[in-house]
Amino acid sequence: MDASLEPLKARRLALLLRERIASGEIAPGSRLASEPALALEHGVSRVTVRRALDSLAAEGLIDRRVGSGTFVREPEAPAPIVADFANMLTHLVEMGRRTGVRLISFAYAQPPETVVQALGLKPGERTQRSVRVRLIDGHPFSYLTTHVPERIGLTYSEADLASVPLLTLLERSGTVVERANQTISATLASPDVAEALGLEIGSPLLSLTRIVFGPDGRGVEHLHALYRPDRYAFQLELERAGNASERRWSPAPARGTGS
Repeated sequence: MDASLEPLKARRLALLLRERIASGEIAPGSRLASEPALALEHGVSRVTVRRALDSLAAEGLIDRRVGSGTFVREPEAPAPIVADFANMLTHLVEMGRRTGVRLISFAYAQPPETVVQALGLKPGERTQRSVRVRLIDGHPFSYLTTHVPERIGLTYSEADLASVPLLTLLERSGTVVERANQTISATLASPDVAEALGLEIGSPLLSLTRIVFGPDGRGVEHLHALYRPDRYAFQLELERAGNASERRWSPAPARGTGS
């Protein structure tokens, strides 16, 4: 057997068991099959099973009790935050007040070309770049990298950003926020992001890029947000619209406030 494949097999088994736990197929409090039984079921060695279980134990998903077996832990993390994708700007300040934040970096620098183009910056114009981790009940759920044009970033301090939602700071500076463009995809956690979010390197993440514009069409904020999918989700409510011959699904009007 090629020993170099064992970590990959362990990773695959850990992902499979994690999905079964997350979906409820293996309920909290349930006892997992023994290591020999899992090895036989999945066609791997006991070493591979042990590595996979060690990974799940490190994530706090299972308890390994000597002499008793391995049990799925009752969830300790809060229920996932569900964001209304059609009305996210309305809910950003509220979510900022409900959650905690850890500011990792705060600096002024020349942004990458993708950000220059997205915000419509002038040649040589710098941005205030920050990296923050948001937490709900002390549990990290998002890793946020934000670029704001320097002329706007100078209106707030590092201490402000560590305690006040960015959208509030933008509006306090007199910046008018009119519209935003958002793109959602998926990615894998890099070493620094994985450490900040309490995940293994390569764990799946939701990825959102949002560009916020003012009335003049110039960008006032570029956000790249990475979310733990077990602690954050996007929701879009739809309704049927159009006439009988051209019925279609359209975003439903927003109803009050949410997360």
